[in-house]
Parts: sequence; structure tokens; C-alpha cells
Amino acid sequence: MVLPLTVPQTATALRPTWGDLPGDVRVLIAERCSGDVVAAESMGAGFTPGFASRLRLADGRRAFVKAADDATRQMFADSYREEIRKLEALPDAIPAPRLRWSHDADGWVILGFDDVAARHPERPWRADQLGLVLATIDRTAELLTPAPSTYDWSPLRGFLMEDPPYWEVALDGDLPDWLRPRVPECQRLAELGDEAMAGTTIVHADVRDDNILIDGDDTVWLCDWNWPLLGNPALDTIGLLLSAHGDGVDADAWLPRCATTRDADSDVVDGTLALLAGYFWASSSQSTPETSPWLRIHQRWYAEATTDWLARRRGWQ
Repeated sequence: MVLPLTVPQTATALRPTWGDLPGDVRVLIAERCSGDVVAAESMGAGFTPGFASRLRLADGRRAFVKAADDATRQMFADSYREEIRKLEALPDAIPAPRLRWSHDADGWVILGFDDVAARHPERPWRADQLGLVLATIDRTAELLTPAPSTYDWSPLRGFLMEDPPYWEVALDGDLPDWLRPRVPECQRLAELGDEAMAGTTIVHADVRDDNILIDGDDTVWLCDWNWPLLGNPALDTIGLLLSAHGDGVDADAWLPRCATTRDADSDVVDGTLALLAGYFWASSSQSTPETSPWLRIHQRWYAEATTDWLARRRGWQ
């Protein structure tokens, strides 16, 4: 199965540009970067409307800055606050751009990172880039086991189990006719998947191509550490591979090649897929936020890719 990509990979986010920021915020950013900003490249990837730009300073240095204000982007400002706290609790050795400074005052949350000269992986997935990212997930899981004790991490188990369950919500949406009779089995599998999410590793929980950078030395950088949770790192591997499956890659062939999934029971993999599929189907049926016009289309693509992989593994098709 190959699902044609339905969103523009690097043009999904509606973000304020450097010129849209208030003058005093631009001054503050320049002061924290220790240099005048002479150019700014707004990032088009992602699904949030926060400011996110690569800045070039007068002396040639570069920085990557994210920002959101409480007045117009409260949810995203709070998300950035969480990212600050979690990045400060994580070891410097994780493959993430280094947070150099942060600001949380006067209604603005701002993060200043090292700018990484890199690009998002290509889609459809290339085998070489997929292998690099999966190996990075494995190494990161090693670094984050056991979890750092400097933060009270929320558990991954239960995070994707809502009341009412996502699969019940999905039944009121645009589920394919062939899938509807399978919903009770999907619910049962999702419960198994949720049980399997217990663990002692910090899991990124949002590893997607738009949150990944690969530089010229083939170093992989995992970005946007807003949602790390305590649990089973197999989630990151399976979550990445389901997008590869949608691109026509034999995702099952990669599972035994990854340390995080090598010993995973078949029902654990299927349960994780069912857990994720329920979330994607339920989410894709919600109204489209004005600030993220591609979000539901993106989630629908993931719902179809995840369900197709699950169906093939279970012999439903």
C-alpha cells in the first residue's frame, strides 16, 4: 500500500513572522542572542501557530527561536513552558538542538536554541534516512533509561486512553465501512497496547518527519520535546514506522532490526497500532482549527496508514 501524501511537507504551519512580533519582543530576542537580527526564515513545517524561525545575526551567527504569547496562543505558550522544563531535566547528550536560553515573562514564552544546519528527512521515506532515524531512537532510549530523576514525568500508559474511548468517538466519524465491524477488536487491542506502554524510559512521543532533522554528517536531531513521557520506547519506533508503511515501506521488516521493538510480542505491536489508530480516527473527525488548516488531513492520512498496517498484520484484508 502507498498512500499519496496529502499535506505539503514543509508548508503546513501558519506562523507569525519576525516582522509580526511586537517590537519589544524583537528587541528582547536580539539581546538574548547577543546580536542584531539581520534575517529570519520562518519554518513552514509542523501544525502549531507559534513563532518558529531561523535567525541570522549581524556577525554571521545563527539561532533558532520559538515564541508564543499568552494573549493569543495560550495553549502553545503553555506547551513551550513544558518544553523548557523538560529540556532542562533531560541530559545534554540527547540528540536535540541545545536550548541556550529561555524567557517566560510579560505574557511571552520564548526559547532560544542552537540552529542546526540540517533538513527534514525526505518523504516518501528513503531506506537510508529511515535507518538513521530508527538507530537514533534506539540510542536515545538507551540514554533515557532509567528516566532522569530531575522531573516528575507523567506516565505514557493511560495517555492515549480517553473517556469515552477514542474508538467510540471514531464510530461517529467517517470510518471506512470495512473497519466498523472490527471496532470491538480494535478496542480490545488498544487496551493491550495501553498496558504495554508502561516502562522506565523517557519516550519522545511525537517522532514525526517534521520533528526530525538530518545534517550533512548524517546526524539525526529530534526536535520539539513538548510531550516526553515515562514508558515504553517502542511507541517512538512504531509511531515512526507507521508513516513509513503509508509510504510503501515494509515496516514489519524493520521491527526486528530495532532494539526497542526486537523482542516485542506481536500483540504488543498490534495493540500499539490500535491505540494510535483510535486516536488518529477520533482526532481527524474533529473540526479544523483556523490556526492549523492541514491538521485534520494529516491525522486522516495517519489514521489510514496505521489501520492499513494493523489490518495487514491481523489478516483483515
